[in-house]
Amino acid sequence: MNVKIIKSAEDYEAAMARLSALMSLDPKANSKEENELELLALVIQDFERQTVPPVKADPIESILFRMDQMQLSRKDLIPYIGSISKVSEVLSRKRPLSLPMIRRLNQGLGIPADILIEDVETDSSVVEQEPEMDFTRFPLKEMLERGCFGDFEGNAQRLKEYAEDLVRKFMQDLLPKHGSPAFLRAPMHQRGDRQADEMALLAWRMCVLRQARFVNAARDYKHGTITPAWLRELAKLSTFDEGPKLAREYLARHGITLVIEKHFKRTFLDGAAMLDNDRPIVALTLRHDRFDNFWFALLHELVHVAKHLTPESPVFIDDLDRSNPQKVEAEADAMAGEALIPEKNWRTAKVRTTLASEDAIAFADEIGVHPAIVAGRLRHEEKNFRLLSHLIGKTGQVSHILSQ
Repeated sequence: MNVKIIKSAEDYEAAMARLSALMSLDPKANSKEENELELLALVIQDFERQTVPPVKADPIESILFRMDQMQLSRKDLIPYIGSISKVSEVLSRKRPLSLPMIRRLNQGLGIPADILIEDVETDSSVVEQEPEMDFTRFPLKEMLERGCFGDFEGNAQRLKEYAEDLVRKFMQDLLPKHGSPAFLRAPMHQRGDRQADEMALLAWRMCVLRQARFVNAARDYKHGTITPAWLRELAKLSTFDEGPKLAREYLARHGITLVIEKHFKRTFLDGAAMLDNDRPIVALTLRHDRFDNFWFALLHELVHVAKHLTPESPVFIDDLDRSNPQKVEAEADAMAGEALIPEKNWRTAKVRTTLASEDAIAFADEIGVHPAIVAGRLRHEEKNFRLLSHLIGKTGQVSHILSQ
């Protein structure tokens, strides 16, 4: 007996020929020939496993096989797949299996999850446990419109049926493997008492991450970079026509990514400060698309980056229209306000008495900021939002500059 490890195609052909010859001898039990045959079969099997990829079982064929085993009709699959028309579409390969369908087929008929899952990136463990959230509560239509679900096509009902598949795929493209639970459980600090829809908020955070990942960080952020003087220098960029663009470049030079992502319905968002690993992200919605709101929201979020953002508190969400801010929000308001309009200058500003546009412009020139910032501060203090409207400008001006 001279059985060797197979290392080449020629070795494999010789082994197969020898195996065929031994089988034709019909060797007796425990004979040398039978021992050689069994050992040769193991060597051949090992070589085939290394060189020939295993054939994945077909999900539909597996369902049909189980139906035949259990003598089930198509009607019997309704509890697992849905209506009789959906059963028909699935078995005729016109409709893919959704994760909820796979979960029910796995639990109800005992078909292994890894056979039913066709997406190679989906771990079978997601089938073995109930989902940690109701995926149908995400703003699916808005997410589809923003390109979150690739080339998916279908009506609202179909979108809802495949919500778990679509959202999980969107998340796994953004988050490291097994990283989604940590991301989902990360504490979010929301300002005030008007709580945003948590699923819409999570969708928005993921959209922000997607945008940020397309931006190559020029350098790493160094903690301690953002100081009152640093914020003041940033505020002075507001005097330029392309100030918002310059601000984005200013942040990028210091390892901070600025993202503009429109808010989802029922989120009431102006902006957020977030951590993506060690990189700070400042995200603005431009819900109030004006210079005064842009600069205040930007500096407010940067204070969060400087003072409050940590791996333990990786997300701060802000609706700046809310009253009675918490301590950290009051601190962010105060530092942002001081950087834009120093309090010592504001206390003696003539425009606070006259409310005149020429005085607002003169004061803005004196402290080196855009007149809209002065007008915005005055309107807020006077609670008169018709005041100095011509200095505030038209809605849409910031997004127009950033899109050029």
